[in-house]
Amino acid sequence: MSETTPVKHQNTAAYYGQAVASFGIAMGAVTLGIYFLDADAWVRAFLAIGVLYLVTSCFTLAKVIRDKQEAGQLVSRVDQARLEKILAEHDPFQKL
Repeated sequence: MSETTPVKHQNTAAYYGQAVASFGIAMGAVTLGIYFLDADAWVRAFLAIGVLYLVTSCFTLAKVIRDKQEAGQLVSRVDQARLEKILAEHDPFQKL
């Protein structure tokens, strides 16, 4: 029986830095756009609150998707361990 070790996917520091920089640039651009928008203060405030709500919703969605994926991997590993235990205990030459 062959044992397979799951490959751990880790992000590099450059990938992490790029993601943080991209988020920062996008938030900065939207903030500047709302600030310099030729509209009343209440319109700019409404847009700012809408953007903040969208950002927090995106973070929550990403976390929920990640948690669901990790839970699926855990269930898969438990099922794989059970199967390996059954196969290890099985004796094909045992009389029925």
